[in-house]
Amino acid sequence: MATKKDDSGFASILEIAKAAEQLTLRAVGIYSVEVENIIESNTKNQQTIEGCLDGMLDFCGDKKMLLLFKKLCRYYVSINPSAVVDYINIYRELWDSEDV
Repeated sequence: MATKKDDSGFASILEIAKAAEQLTLRAVGIYSVEVENIIESNTKNQQTIEGCLDGMLDFCGDKKMLLLFKKLCRYYVSINPSAVVDYINIYRELWDSEDV
């Protein structure tokens, strides 16, 4: 039988999960605009592109963010292919692990 203390712990976990989901939704919206701006303006600034990829990595557990990440990687591969390989490997270490 669950106690009130157990119920409040569960409620706290639900609140954290909801907040994380909202944060991810906001991030997808922000990075969608950023990725489109980079691609449409044909930006070659590696610091700008890599800054975006760095931030996106935290949210690549979300399918929409992963699609944006892949889109930016496809754009960036003609500018710096070795960096794209590094980003793909980082993604795999963070999100595509069989150990999870």
